[in-house]
Amino acid sequence: MAEAHQAVGFQFTVRPDGVDVKLSQEVIKNIYLSGVTAWEKRAIQFKSLVKMFSGRRPLLYSFQASLPRLPVPSVDDTIHRYLESVRPLLDSEQYNQMEILATDFKNSKAAQLQRYLILKSWWGTNYVSDWWEEYIYLRGRSPIMVNSNFYIMDLLYLTPTHRQAARAGNVVHAMLKYRRKLERGELAPLRALGTVPMCSTQMERIFNTTRIPGIETDTVQHLTDRKHLVVYHKGRFFQVWLYTGGRHLLPSELETQFQRILNDTSEPQLAELKLAALTAGNRVPWARARVKYFSQGGNKVSLDAIESAAFFLTLDDEPQGYDPANTKSLDSYAKSLLHGKCYDRWFDKSFTLISYPNGKMGVNAEHSWADAPIVGHMWEYVLATDCFHLGYTEEGHCKGDVNKGLPHPTRLQWQIPKECQDVIETSYLSAKQIADDVDFHGYLFTEFGKGLIKKCRSSPDAFIQLALQLAQFRDQGVFCLTYESSMTRMFRDGRTETVRSCTSEAVAFVRAMEDAGATNAQRLALFRKAADKHQHMYRLAMTGSGIDRHLFCLYIVSKYLGVDSPFLKKVLSEPWKLSTSQTPQQQLNLVDINKFPKYVGAGGGFGPVADDGYGVSYIIVGENLITFHISSKFSSPDTDSCQFGQHIRKAMLDIQALFKPENDKKTVEHTEHVQRENGKKHI
Repeated sequence: MAEAHQAVGFQFTVRPDGVDVKLSQEVIKNIYLSGVTAWEKRAIQFKSLVKMFSGRRPLLYSFQASLPRLPVPSVDDTIHRYLESVRPLLDSEQYNQMEILATDFKNSKAAQLQRYLILKSWWGTNYVSDWWEEYIYLRGRSPIMVNSNFYIMDLLYLTPTHRQAARAGNVVHAMLKYRRKLERGELAPLRALGTVPMCSTQMERIFNTTRIPGIETDTVQHLTDRKHLVVYHKGRFFQVWLYTGGRHLLPSELETQFQRILNDTSEPQLAELKLAALTAGNRVPWARARVKYFSQGGNKVSLDAIESAAFFLTLDDEPQGYDPANTKSLDSYAKSLLHGKCYDRWFDKSFTLISYPNGKMGVNAEHSWADAPIVGHMWEYVLATDCFHLGYTEEGHCKGDVNKGLPHPTRLQWQIPKECQDVIETSYLSAKQIADDVDFHGYLFTEFGKGLIKKCRSSPDAFIQLALQLAQFRDQGVFCLTYESSMTRMFRDGRTETVRSCTSEAVAFVRAMEDAGATNAQRLALFRKAADKHQHMYRLAMTGSGIDRHLFCLYIVSKYLGVDSPFLKKVLSEPWKLSTSQTPQQQLNLVDINKFPKYVGAGGGFGPVADDGYGVSYIIVGENLITFHISSKFSSPDTDSCQFGQHIRKAMLDIQALFKPENDKKTVEHTEHVQRENGKKHI
């Protein structure tokens, strides 16, 4: 996903220099601290369990202690799989050179580095995740807007109310209900395929969390129960209290508060309008400005209010959402969620909730603290609660009495000197250049969906990934290194692993599809072989036998030890020109989408990963719809997101056509079976 952007060519500096013994001490220290952090997490989770056992049935963390550690693969296996993954992308000379580098690494430096990883895996709970968070996310100094943050859309086909304040009131109240369940551990434990327990650690930081900028590295600040949120509207920041008399504000009370903000006609203070652009630009100027201009006085009080808020809410002033009559509506909606005006989302908050004047909603999420399925889990709960439990009056207002006695939202106060105004403007211009370069296309594929793909006896994900390979080749004329995000949350503190989707089997299939002399039977046989290979690679990634996280951690250890590895350098600098991710659907099964087909989400997406490549997020919605979120850069003469969407459509249809004789035969057999059964009943 967006992590692929950060994972290419990252660099970091280890403070101790000189003799190896100091560097060795540094890596041991780092491993020790990883273990301490892991044990602190266990202590917190144990306290939660004790609390729940005291009167409540343990749910969310029931299986946490029994989850296995992520295993460290053998160096031989990882290198073998790596070489296999790059074989279809390199000519013979390039492959031979890579093989030499890999063999030299395996025979000279790998064993030493591997020992440290094994030690880390024994001492800590996960040998990857803390380094992944630190080096892929928090040490990145480029803007996180577009490059790292991702977004999730609202319901695709309907809007429960067109009153902005009312919709925001219900959604915020639903989020507070979710937060309370989360804090009490009352949510059901997450399970893969409905049976295999998954790690819930990432969920702990959904709320009350902010990324704090630093000169060399950012940090993630997570606080306990926060009782307010901060709202941005037309250049003004407001603080809204979420509790009254020891309880959450009711939806109708939240609607009243948000309507008061919408009705407020006061002007922004000096430099207040674009203040949040600091979070959209480069990290170092923001870190320096934060220390120099926001570490004391009223500015510190106001910044503390934002950074300690439960989350951030933007009451936007331009309507968005899917409009069947407007082919560009999803494009505009996605860009609004991904970057907005570059100053109307607080990109450092764990998430910014975005409310539009036509009642539509959406989320922009910071990526370091968690991955998309975690935000998606919350969002599914919120939408179901909003629509099926809270509801609205006939006039579209929140249900419940209006409490006009609540204290009004209060404006945050700022005094921004000229020097800081210059930093804000520089950050804004830098962010705007990035935002203006995002070429986005949202595409609804309605010709068929999961139902028909399963009739073809294929994994829906493998089917789509092979369609993406075919579309990529038709679009670019070459194959490329492809990133598909897979989760490793069946292991304690697991996050993600990479599935390298451009396999030799996929390449053979695509070439057969483009070969006029190939028969459909040959193409179908190659498709099945490629799909089986993809499923095998996906299973390896999910079960701790992936390629990229192991190589990443070996590289981290090599940097700490001052060990130079041309092989690891080469691997970590390879560009992912096609980065893909499937957005999970129906994690909670709170809504029967067969009974309520209009209550489906539109999924989410992320910004372009490579300057001359594509980012593709897709969501398999029910049996008959797949949505694609495609991003690239206008500045690249070689990419066009809308055109790539058309290539995806044609690839999906071309692959489906291979199965038509099989499906026609199955339809006939099914019809004959039904007729025979009906005949038996008449007899």
